[in-house]
Amino acid sequence: MSAKTASRGSPAGMTIGHLARAADVNIETIRYYQRRGLLATPRRPLGGVRRYPPDTLARLRFIKRAQELGFTLREIAELLKLGDSSCKETRAIAEHRLTDIEARIRDLQSIRTTLGKLIRTCRAGNQPPCPIIESLKHNT
Repeated sequence: MSAKTASRGSPAGMTIGHLARAADVNIETIRYYQRRGLLATPRRPLGGVRRYPPDTLARLRFIKRAQELGFTLREIAELLKLGDSSCKETRAIAEHRLTDIEARIRDLQSIRTTLGKLIRTCRAGNQPPCPIIESLKHNT
C-alpha cells in the first residue's frame, strides 16, 4: 500500500476531513470537541497536515452514540475519563441522565395534554378571541 493510500484510507493517517466523513460529522464538530477537551488535537508536523490516530474515530463514535442516548458533553467527558474503570460511577451518571429524561417526558406529556385541550377548545368555537392566543397571553 502506498503512503498516499495509507493516509487516505487508514484511520492511522486520517486528516480531519477524512475523520469527519468516516464519523459522519462536520469538521467544525471535531474542532468543537477538541476545544471542549473531548478529543485530542494532534501535533502538526512542520509544513504538514495533522493526522489523527486510529483511536480518534472510535472515540468520536463513542461521543456521538452517548449524545444519542441523551448524555450531555459534560457527562460524556466524565464517562471518557472513567472508561471501563468504574461501573458504579458510570451507572450513577446514567441513572442521573435517566431521571432527567423521565422528567422531560412528564413535562412533554403535560404540554401535549394542555395543547390538545387548547386545540379542542379552538375547534369548538370559531370566533375571536382565539383560545390558544389568549392562553399564551395570560399564561393559563
